[in-house]
Amino acid sequence: MSSLHLHGSCHCGAVQFSLRLAGRPRLIDCNCSMCTMTGFVHLVVDRDEFDLTAGQQALCTYTFNTHTARHLFCQTCGIKAFYVPRSHPNGYSVNVRCLDEASRGALADAPKAQFNGRDWEHSITGLRQQLDG
Repeated sequence: MSSLHLHGSCHCGAVQFSLRLAGRPRLIDCNCSMCTMTGFVHLVVDRDEFDLTAGQQALCTYTFNTHTARHLFCQTCGIKAFYVPRSHPNGYSVNVRCLDEASRGALADAPKAQFNGRDWEHSITGLRQQLDG
């Protein structure tokens, strides 16, 4: 797969970002309490593949449990378009549903892994192998 340039934002557009992906993207559907309630579909990227292009000042942070993950929300519309995940604290997890229409279309054929986030400690090794392998 050739390099992909993807773009997205929160609902109100105050927070905007872009991604540069060189490899084949892998999407993750997680069943943890947070992802289930928000409908988050993950696209995990390295920090150097992600650019926050607008809205740093509009972001607020929420943490819970181990406080490793940094959930970043737009203060205006409340949408979490991306965050720093516990599984990959040196990268970002982008919500595929917050990508623009053309970017979502470019990911239409990307494989989607199921992740049992309700049993995170038991499941994380398998997820890391899928993402890094």
